[in-house]
Amino acid sequence: MPAIVLIGAQWGDEGKGKATDILGGRVDYVVKPNGGNNAGHTVVVGGEKYELKLLPAGILSPTATPVIGNGVVVNLEALFEEIEGLEARGADTSRLRVSADAHLVAPYHQALDKVTERFLGKRAIGTTGRGIGPAYADKVSRVGLRVQDVFDESILRQKIEGALHTKNQVLVKIYNRREVEVEEMVEYFLSFAERLRPMVADTTLMLNEALENGKSVLMEGGQATMLDVDHGTYPFVTSSNPTAGGACVGSGIGPTRITHSLGIVKAYTTRVGAGPFPTELFDKWGEYLQVTGGEVGVNTGRTRRC
Repeated sequence: MPAIVLIGAQWGDEGKGKATDILGGRVDYVVKPNGGNNAGHTVVVGGEKYELKLLPAGILSPTATPVIGNGVVVNLEALFEEIEGLEARGADTSRLRVSADAHLVAPYHQALDKVTERFLGKRAIGTTGRGIGPAYADKVSRVGLRVQDVFDESILRQKIEGALHTKNQVLVKIYNRREVEVEEMVEYFLSFAERLRPMVADTTLMLNEALENGKSVLMEGGQATMLDVDHGTYPFVTSSNPTAGGACVGSGIGPTRITHSLGIVKAYTTRVGAGPFPTELFDKWGEYLQVTGGEVGVNTGRTRRC
């Protein structure tokens, strides 16, 4: 059965969430394969507007199983805030599954993200300050925390100690910030363990078994092609691969299983944050597009360049 990839073909904000919501009622699984709570999807259901950041847009599809894939970096605090917000409005989030292999965003990632961006000054990248880049950096440096680590206090403590050994030096000696306590971080992550446990699964196995059993899977990439860390306008990019290839890596579904890749565009182009934008309008028409199109970032609240 089909494995469908849906990606943004510009700099983001093309309407991927809406497209996912339309397709979500026709598929069995909707997967978020990359990014974190730096993405922003707006979905309108029954006249109600929902703004999703970390959760897959398919969370609002009554028949689909929403999945946070192994390629996502997960801020647990943001995850449960978003879940609570949806449940308060009557949404059912009980089907959500989170990959045991997904990496975690720690408070120290957010601290480093903000201070380094400020330090860059005019050379700032335009990061959301949510700790996404530092979390991915730890993943590549092999000192990252994974979802499964939350369920083993000994391993969790060892990994946090290893990560903070260098990070505290940077925070204190370079940026004049306070040292992050190991025990404080251990307690922070353990506080989510029991609530998180029922959601965690080997999602790669689950999704491949689903395809073997004739089920359909939709993968919704965060951000967009021109923000891809390899193929975008580097260095003004995100820290993951929001292209079709990245969807395979971030979900554990091999490329030979992909039956369709859909690129979403809108009639004009927008961009949030710094970086090249050759066709940007600085005149009344640029302002018209911003106002008429409601071009304000779902996640950042920043006005989009048009």
